Amino acid sequence: MNRRSLLELLGLAAASATATATIPSGSAAPQRPTRRWPSLLGPIPLPSDGLTAKQQQHTYRRIALHDRLDVPTGYRSDVLLSWGDRLGKGAMGFNNDYLAFSALDADRALLTINFEYISAQTWCAGYAEAHGRTLPFAALQEALQTTGGRLEPNTAETNAALQAMAVAVAAAALEDLGVGVACLVRQSDGSWRHQSEAQERRIHGLSGLKEPGQQLRSSGPAAAVFRRTDRQGYDDGLGDRVIGTFANCAGGQTPWGTVLSAEENFQTHVVEAVYADGSSPPPSERPFEFSRKRIAGLGAPFGLAGNKYGWMVELDPRRPEQPAVKHTWLGRFRHEAVGVRARAGEALVVYSACDRHSGHLYRFVSSERVRDPSDPANSRLLHNGRLEVAQLQADGSGRWLLLHPQTPLAPLRPSHYERFGSAGLIEVPHSDRRQAGAERLRSDAELERYCQRFPRLADLYPGQGEEQMGAILIDAHLAANAIGATPTARPEDTEIDPITGDLLISFTMSGSDETGSPDPAIFQGPNQQTPWPFGWVMRLSDSPADPAEAGGHFNWRMAATGGTPWEGGLGFANPDNLAIDRQGNVWMVTDRSNSNASTDIFGKNSCWLLPGAANPGEEALLFASGPMECELCGPCFDREEHTLFLAVQHPGEQHGCHHSGDEEMQAFTLQDRTGKRFEQLRTVPLGSNWPSGVPGRNPRPAIVAIRRTQGGALLPAG
Repeated sequence: MNRRSLLELLGLAAASATATATIPSGSAAPQRPTRRWPSLLGPIPLPSDGLTAKQQQHTYRRIALHDRLDVPTGYRSDVLLSWGDRLGKGAMGFNNDYLAFSALDADRALLTINFEYISAQTWCAGYAEAHGRTLPFAALQEALQTTGGRLEPNTAETNAALQAMAVAVAAAALEDLGVGVACLVRQSDGSWRHQSEAQERRIHGLSGLKEPGQQLRSSGPAAAVFRRTDRQGYDDGLGDRVIGTFANCAGGQTPWGTVLSAEENFQTHVVEAVYADGSSPPPSERPFEFSRKRIAGLGAPFGLAGNKYGWMVELDPRRPEQPAVKHTWLGRFRHEAVGVRARAGEALVVYSACDRHSGHLYRFVSSERVRDPSDPANSRLLHNGRLEVAQLQADGSGRWLLLHPQTPLAPLRPSHYERFGSAGLIEVPHSDRRQAGAERLRSDAELERYCQRFPRLADLYPGQGEEQMGAILIDAHLAANAIGATPTARPEDTEIDPITGDLLISFTMSGSDETGSPDPAIFQGPNQQTPWPFGWVMRLSDSPADPAEAGGHFNWRMAATGGTPWEGGLGFANPDNLAIDRQGNVWMVTDRSNSNASTDIFGKNSCWLLPGAANPGEEALLFASGPMECELCGPCFDREEHTLFLAVQHPGEQHGCHHSGDEEMQAFTLQDRTGKRFEQLRTVPLGSNWPSGVPGRNPRPAIVAIRRTQGGALLPAG
């Protein structure tokens, strides 16, 4: 259907010339007299847009999205670094995510950057321009057509040319992942610029493969599992050393100056399932896959052991000579988010979460107490402690369950899901302990038989001492399921409010997959809808953790709910990374999947401001809106909070490079602030050319710095 026909069908043709809002760059919504917060017009009416109902209908009836990063009037954004730029002895990786700012002095700083994953289409299309060399993408794809795009082990043995191409492409992809440290210098106008210096560093997915001195270290009980010579599964021959880090998504900073980097979707590239002793199946069970739409199994060509990925990695950006460490007491799962609580005289507490449809919220508690929160020696507190997992109750209470051999099994019952009209399944460690991975309990009767056979975690994980505890930590997600931890709605960040001390947790969405779904008693929409695909921000008030006594209690409540305003939400969808400034304002970026058409109404992924630490009923203000088909990630501030740094990830991921005229028309039914419905017609570009803006030029992930045009604090004081 052409554009004119769609206009006529919607009855909008006559109004199209006079009722068009293009959401221009730098446009700010008309402000109410009392409003002091900067904001943008978005694609849908918001309580915070300052418009009357009549103005909302006029403004939002026709809009056009644009392939650019929009910020409010009086602000500017500058690109600091993009994919392929030099970074120390390496280069900026692909799909930059978490950012951490570390001041060196008044005008020099380090920016630590996570590189999460490979978007096959845009990576292949832009690789030569970004890195100045070519790879055999076309030849490899053609050679793999007969094997369904997979490099099977027997194929590799018989075709040396195919193996060589696969190794070259897989190595390039892994080197574009991991962590980087960039040096920044403040200019005379107050802006930050990248300036290469000796402290810059790249740790990637193959660090240590050719130079053993660059291998990562491991601490905690799982290191004992890595050192075992008698094992059920695969031995990479490295003992407790590790080749590289990848799938680095969210992260956090410690008060003593180190950075924690979270390995999230490692299962894309290595085997996730483990045996009862914590060892990994052979790499061939996650074979290399390549097409212009999908790249997976990157660990297989290099023999990477799956049990060594999915951890929290600590590095000191100020000490590039110091090896990074994977702290296994923090558990192995699809890590996203980390929040560190370090108070003098108390145990060190580290919160983290597992980003999957049935992922859990975890709390590490150190065995020793913190003396000085700024002491670099505090890293040793991560070497010994305990790992706990949250069990939430619908009444707003909760408790911490201990992951320990003596903890009894008590999985959430399938009948619990049935009461809410959904078919729940619970994944637990496979009852045949000679097999790696999980089995699904689909009825209460199956669950009861399982628990009779395996009363405690010790009955699932053989051995004793560190090796037994290490096996539990390596299999943390399934072990947590087995003891009754609450399956949650894709938790993607955990941040500690500097004013109240509460933990804020972003839950991106309530959905399901073949591994499970969140607890429907906890994760409900404004009118008890389950599932609710738009997400929440939860506020959790925790009790102090006692190093000598496991467990503890907490209270929780939903502080902000995603969704359209006329459905009871605050206007955003799919909250992801959070940052909290010194005034207690929450800065939130969104992760709306381009493949989820149900959330197209929310337009581009964005950065939101929730004033006053997201109290219930408060408005959410749209602060920045990203380029097409991107995700905004990793919000962080410089020391004075004059600059907001954002990572622009995967622009053009769905449609690739934008060409002039590539667009589609979308139609939505909206409601104004009085509840009256009206139709919107929206022009949406397909693909992206950001950051160059040149039609026909491939997009690149990049880091931007946002500040006031005239300088000074990002937000008005008071």
